[in-house]
Amino acid sequence: MTDKKIISSIDILGMEKQMRTNLINSLPGIRQANLIATINKEGITNVAIFNSVVHIGAHPPYMGFIMRPVTVPRGTYKNIKETGFFTINHASENIFKQAHQTSARYDISEFTATGLTPEYISDFQAPFVAESDVQIGLKFVEEYHIKCNDTILMIGEIQLVRLDTSLLNESNILQLHQAESIGVGGLETYYSLSKLAELPYAKP
Repeated sequence: MTDKKIISSIDILGMEKQMRTNLINSLPGIRQANLIATINKEGITNVAIFNSVVHIGAHPPYMGFIMRPVTVPRGTYKNIKETGFFTINHASENIFKQAHQTSARYDISEFTATGLTPEYISDFQAPFVAESDVQIGLKFVEEYHIKCNDTILMIGEIQLVRLDTSLLNESNILQLHQAESIGVGGLETYYSLSKLAELPYAKP
């Protein structure tokens, strides 16, 4: 494609809200679709889809995700702050429609509303998504307020990982295509993942 057009910041700010949201959310490209599951002190579960999960570090193992402003009630945030635990579960091809539906506002647990199954592993204090092939349990460690847009970076330390070890290659790298994990572009467009190649560690 050669017919490129410049869209300025003035153009972006002048867009209708949903059109602007759709454009900006899709610009980072395909991101892993994950279901973050929590439970509150009363035992009520919550599960919601996130496309902002990031690797923070491996030694020790940390992962994080971006929490939208808590100027309105956010069950995920409230539950993590109450209990100190949460799980990250890969959304896969067999549950992507249910995963997407967790973004709706329900007065009941999203597990119940979407037909997903909460699963408890050992004595871990937050539920996992039983239908997910890659399940990660984390203990909340800290949060960072991002002042420019009032969002929050939530960081957890990995306490356990549950998966079929056949999904790991000889280098211990998770093969996302074999797990049928899915990607999301923007807020509502889902992609299956295929492997192009595995390149050696880059050196000069």
